[in-house]
Amino acid sequence: MHRVTVKTSTIFIAKGGRTRVYRSVSEIPQRLRKELEESTNGFNSATILIADRRGRKEILRALQGLPSALRTRLAASMAPTQDGSPAPKTSRPLARFLRRNWPELLLPGAVGLLLWAALNWR
Repeated sequence: MHRVTVKTSTIFIAKGGRTRVYRSVSEIPQRLRKELEESTNGFNSATILIADRRGRKEILRALQGLPSALRTRLAASMAPTQDGSPAPKTSRPLARFLRRNWPELLLPGAVGLLLWAALNWR
């Protein structure tokens, strides 16, 4: 038996309260394509690969505003452990952010304080 692999693309673009579906990037109007390229090259962009029918169903559920059937890391962290006790809480996002980025946050303030002190020294 021969195996056949089919590669397809579906691009959902929601803008202005409307959702449009395109089968390829070349089908997207030029103005909208430029916006798409700018938004997908940003800091918060990501690539999503959907390799099966279940992924397509999840997109349709999300577009309809229905909850996802997939387990998330949040749900897994809230699930009880084997002994019945709740899973240990992870540190808060703000605390993690401050722990990772404290030099970048303090350095501008320290430089500003030094400049102020140098300019106001009598």
